[in-house]
Amino acid sequence: MNYQAEKELALKIVTEAAKLCQRVQQTDGGKAVKKADTSPVTVADFGAQAILCQGLIEGFPHDPVIGEEDATLLQQPELAGVRQQIIEQVQESIPTATPDNVIDWINWGNGEVAQRYWTLDPIDGTRGFIRGNQYAVALALVEGGEVKLGVLACPAFPREDGGKGLIFLAIRGQGATEIPLEGGNPLPIRVDPSFNFEQLYRIESIESSHSDRGVQSAVDRHLGLTYGAKQMDSLAKYGAIAKGEAHFYTRVPLPQFKGKKENIWDHAPGVVIVEEAGGKVTDLEGKPLDFSVGTKLSNNHGVLATNGVIHSQVLAALSKNWV
Repeated sequence: MNYQAEKELALKIVTEAAKLCQRVQQTDGGKAVKKADTSPVTVADFGAQAILCQGLIEGFPHDPVIGEEDATLLQQPELAGVRQQIIEQVQESIPTATPDNVIDWINWGNGEVAQRYWTLDPIDGTRGFIRGNQYAVALALVEGGEVKLGVLACPAFPREDGGKGLIFLAIRGQGATEIPLEGGNPLPIRVDPSFNFEQLYRIESIESSHSDRGVQSAVDRHLGLTYGAKQMDSLAKYGAIAKGEAHFYTRVPLPQFKGKKENIWDHAPGVVIVEEAGGKVTDLEGKPLDFSVGTKLSNNHGVLATNGVIHSQVLAALSKNWV
């Protein structure tokens, strides 16, 4: 399959969802409410999920969709104002949308893993979005447990021309590209194949709770890194590796979360983008990430994404310091 229909739809809806996020950021600064797990969620998270799901319903109605958000929280009476803001934002993108439509579209993301399904994170890096930093609108198509297509819209990602906003896109077997968010010609991207650790950059989340920094520091020393880690919110880190601006990324569970499993939507698009740019993504034991088992990567422990050239050396360093 060449996945051209899927690619065209994915680009269209991810771009529209990113525009909604930008509108929200400009109008209310990304004010957040708290979910049951205390993590933040904004008008833009819900609105972007509605747009993504509406497009998938229209284009591929038989494909299940697994998204991060659902609309249960919005039924609380005290969130009536937030619900109305979400509806109005979606209606700016889809003028025919009714309030019931918007709730139904958000909840379309409550699907289950199948032989073929889509997974999405309407805003990966919500805290980054709230701060006005990096975030990503993330969408991936999975078949047989393998990511076949991935799209990341990163409105704050710096470009070579001095502007901001990139879309990263990859289709399995067809390479990876970047496209300016406002449109333009796709350009092929490749990892930087450098292997001298004294000249390499690790990239990490700004949120220190996302990975064990003690282990990461030990691994850095073991490998002989001389540069401090770059920091970036969201799946945009995968884009940075794919275009050669960083060389590896580790996701090491903290001791108190040793058994924690990663969400599929937090990694799926990034995996195919890095791999199609010439890099490699596995768990911390060197196993491919298995997207066939549910909303969590239950068969994997942590994540390692690299330029491919240094993958085995980083795995060996991790095995001495954590695994």
